[in-house]
Amino acid sequence: MKRNLSRVLFSLLAFVLIFSAFNFNAGANESRTQLTELDTAEIFGDLELGSERPTSVIVELEAESIVEAKHKGKKQTKANLKTERGKVINELKKAVKDADVNREYDYVFSGFSVKLPANEIMKLASVDGVKAIYPNVHYTAEVISKEEISEEEFSPEMMDSAPFIGANDAWDLGFTGEGVTVAVIDTGVDYTHPDLAHAFGDYKGYDFVDDDNDPQEGAGQYHGTHVSGTVAANGAIKGVAPEASLLGYRVLGPNGGTTEDVVAGVELAVQDGADVMNLSLGNSLNNPDWATSIALDWAMAEGVVAVTSNGNAGPNNWTVGSPGTSRDAISVGATRLPYNEYTVDLSTSEDVEYPTAKVMGFPSDEELLELNEGEYEFAYAGLGYPEDFEGKDFTGKIALISRGDFAFVDKAENAKDAGAVGAVIFNNVEGEHADVPGMAIPTIKTEFTDGQKLLAELEAGNNTISFDIEFAQEVGETMADFSSRGPVTHTWMIKPDVSAPGVNIVSTFPGNGYAALQGTSMSSPHVAGGAALLLEKNSGWKTNDVKAALMNTAVDVINPATDEAYAHNTQGAGSIRIVDALNTETLVGTGSHSFGKFIKNKGKQVEKQSFEIRNLSDKKKSYSFNVEFAGDPAGIKVMTSKNLKVNAGKSQKVNFNVQVDASKLEPGYYEGTVSVSEGTKTIKVPTILFVGEPDYPRVTGAFMDKVDDGSYYVGSYLPGGAEVLKYEIYALNENGGIAGLVDNIGSFTNAPVPYHEFLWDGTVQNGINLPNGDWALGIYVEQAGVTEHKAYLVTKE
Repeated sequence: MKRNLSRVLFSLLAFVLIFSAFNFNAGANESRTQLTELDTAEIFGDLELGSERPTSVIVELEAESIVEAKHKGKKQTKANLKTERGKVINELKKAVKDADVNREYDYVFSGFSVKLPANEIMKLASVDGVKAIYPNVHYTAEVISKEEISEEEFSPEMMDSAPFIGANDAWDLGFTGEGVTVAVIDTGVDYTHPDLAHAFGDYKGYDFVDDDNDPQEGAGQYHGTHVSGTVAANGAIKGVAPEASLLGYRVLGPNGGTTEDVVAGVELAVQDGADVMNLSLGNSLNNPDWATSIALDWAMAEGVVAVTSNGNAGPNNWTVGSPGTSRDAISVGATRLPYNEYTVDLSTSEDVEYPTAKVMGFPSDEELLELNEGEYEFAYAGLGYPEDFEGKDFTGKIALISRGDFAFVDKAENAKDAGAVGAVIFNNVEGEHADVPGMAIPTIKTEFTDGQKLLAELEAGNNTISFDIEFAQEVGETMADFSSRGPVTHTWMIKPDVSAPGVNIVSTFPGNGYAALQGTSMSSPHVAGGAALLLEKNSGWKTNDVKAALMNTAVDVINPATDEAYAHNTQGAGSIRIVDALNTETLVGTGSHSFGKFIKNKGKQVEKQSFEIRNLSDKKKSYSFNVEFAGDPAGIKVMTSKNLKVNAGKSQKVNFNVQVDASKLEPGYYEGTVSVSEGTKTIKVPTILFVGEPDYPRVTGAFMDKVDDGSYYVGSYLPGGAEVLKYEIYALNENGGIAGLVDNIGSFTNAPVPYHEFLWDGTVQNGINLPNGDWALGIYVEQAGVTEHKAYLVTKE
């Protein structure tokens, strides 16, 4: 079986890496003999094929999974797959003695996970029956902030996000999720919580961390319990689908989890009969997600609605992480519910003004306005580490804190723990830093210059401060700054698909408690619960019908800074509205559309496209269409039929052509909207197309992890690869800025997508051991004529 050109190039590169270790040299002969392509499996990701480091990978077999074969009209059995998998594993163990097979899959993914030395992966790729090899990437359950709510502070009215999207109105219509099962693939769940116990039967799911039948959340973990409550709590608070059934699958331990367990959780959830699954987990890789995506895609095909969080790495574009990058699953961004905006004036001593002071975040309007009551002492708490408060009395005072090193919410939490009633956080560089809703205590922000004034006041003995806080305006639903943005590399898809509330979401917490959390992890279960309500009403719906209904009826989220709707790659189709989705009479496509990538530089490139319209009503309907791209760019023209009649209960395909003259367009992506109108009702379908080399960033993240022998794995995420890649260590000045170059610790060429890593011994400049402490890791990339240099704070220990 012949492989594509990219596979040939990868295979050649892999063999060059291996053979170079033996000093083989092909010479510089211009008339080289062309090599015959080797029939090897495709290898994804940046795997260090020349390293002896034990590496865990996911192996996909050529033998199709049970679900894939079923949907292709073929017959497949567990017994046959066990035989085929056994053949491959036996051949692998003959070739690689150190191969250690862990999990085996057959239902929505055909293959197994295995740990072996990285320099043996090419042997694995050469075994008959292996289709592809994927890295076993790391997943985490991240939240932006956590605030546990005491029993005295709790009230059911705090759970206002479900009513905001229309859940309580759906209950009034008789739809509560009864008869629908939702699988929560997460950190486990406290199924003994009084608000959740009703949703679990004798079989509660599975724990893939400890490999037993008890998915109870681990000590110190809480994420899965909170997510489960947003889906189906029914007690002191109510989730979106309060009468739905739950199954818990623990795939994330205290340090996160891996692809092999996530895929296993997806597979078992489908086999256990789940109707919906929620995956509020992710990583930093903007990639279609390989093995996990395959499992989710076939889970969707098998009739399980898969819902995932989009990630918490916003607000820049191209920050969506897997599995939010999945092709078919519903990816969810985070919104903030409507809130009141306030202005603030600070006063310390006469003639000192703080014009950059603004309200940054607060737990409640009442607590914020309490700062108006009299004067307060304030004291400096450095960067706001717990040790910065030790030995100092902050009880009833205001903590003055510098930006830097770690999250704002954690700085405020530390100040609260020290007894402070408020905080002022000043920037450590020029400019304004972001608002962060839901801070543990009322928090004011200032720019760097005003922060220096406050420090000077303390130095002069002026340690009292007062506040004049006034209501300014009510702000409608907005996108959270932390919510990751699309689009997705390689597939060029819009992500997220939809958005839902994800800021200060109150839900269940282990030990019969409640907590307010924020993150796209909190948004995703709102959509999973909404899907359960839709399936209760429409038991015959396919997964794409659910996805289309939620996307077609979502409402635009408006950016208050522009009074215009956020971009599609920020909000998807918009914020979900459950009752409108329940009552829709038309389904358009799968909710969004990508025209793909156009790289033709001369002439006009024409591509044929189509999507389906489904008339759910009992009457014939006539639809009209209009396609507009933002800014009405020259060079893009879409031609479609003006009207289409669809009979009651029937579906019909809409055909249209897109014509792109790339010579008239700058490289990058172009967002558009397909408006489908029927009478006075219009459904807006987000669309996107790409011209030339997309404008994704060359570096989307970096990492440095210490290993047992005292060395470090250093690396970066590269959505477009790198022709030239350099890693540099910089010293920091006292304000946290870069002071100067220490050394270049690594230079590489032709680094592949989606990430690169190497082993660094921790030394610089002729073998000198770099002292422990804080440094900056600079990353320089050259790719496709574009250069980028970013710096990241690292701590060497």
